[in-house]
Amino acid sequence: MAERPAPIPFTLLTGFLGAGKTTLLNRLLRDPALADAAVVVNEAGEIGVDHLLVEHVADGVVALAGGCLCCSLRGDLIATLEDLLRARDNGRIPPFRRIVLETSGLADPVPVLQTLTLHPYLAMRYRLEGVVAALDAVAGPETVAERPEAARQVAMADHVVLSKTDLATAEQVVAARALVARLAPAATLQDAGALNVAALLAPSLGIKPSLEVLPEAHGAVRTIAMASEAALSREAYDLFVELLRSAHAPKLLRLKGLIRIVGDERPLVVQGVRHVFAEPRFLENWPDGDVRTRLVAIGEDLAPDLLPRLYAAFAGTVAPDRPDRAALMENPLSLRTGGLLG
Repeated sequence: MAERPAPIPFTLLTGFLGAGKTTLLNRLLRDPALADAAVVVNEAGEIGVDHLLVEHVADGVVALAGGCLCCSLRGDLIATLEDLLRARDNGRIPPFRRIVLETSGLADPVPVLQTLTLHPYLAMRYRLEGVVAALDAVAGPETVAERPEAARQVAMADHVVLSKTDLATAEQVVAARALVARLAPAATLQDAGALNVAALLAPSLGIKPSLEVLPEAHGAVRTIAMASEAALSREAYDLFVELLRSAHAPKLLRLKGLIRIVGDERPLVVQGVRHVFAEPRFLENWPDGDVRTRLVAIGEDLAPDLLPRLYAAFAGTVAPDRPDRAALMENPLSLRTGGLLG
């Protein structure tokens, strides 16, 4: 049997209308880090790449001066991503080594992440490296307050790029940074005028070692962060994920993090979008020397103590007035009651 090819790193670029996403993408296309990348642009966008075009390659794919490929997303996302893989495997286009997908300004990133996680072939061939969101420093906070999809775009980001800081007042920049701190506290934050492209494309779980504080909700979207010294057995991990999926999937926009597993020195990576969870995989080493479990949940109307209390129950951490694993899994009424599962 042929050896399974290594998955191709996948970066999702999102941001609301007018957030500077097109400008950011053009900046990325000029960087050597994307010289061997494929860029998929939503057909609703108007990316100005005419000055970068070199030649048409195949099936609407064009080669750009920087060495990367570009094509438009026409219709079905799955078909577009499969067609790119087929052309790559058949030698009709150069063997790109990463892919960047730009969504339209009104797009919710959740369905794209679900597609990458749920589709068996795409999940095998692509690996999500991170979500990059552009945020307008001038109008971003007002847009996020008025448009739920804009709030989701920022909340689900691993990296936020603050645009138009040269046009914003000092107060507006402070407000935009405070918004990111509340809505996406685990995300890295960069100024578009001093962009570190390599950092944007680096693998990221959006977990900061110092992340301990549970931020306040912003509108209906809440980010819950937790860290724990306690480890889970593989059985307890499976039950933990299953309970999150069965009881909270409609509210859970994204779950990401590293989990400490009993009897294993490696961290287990968890990635989930609503009811869809990626196949768990181990990293060779903890990325930063911090061997604690660290998780971030992004959701709508989630209880602020949901994640740490649920994890503690399955880790066997004893605390007063807190249900343990048996109470959660063996009580037939547990999913219908309030409290932890409400």
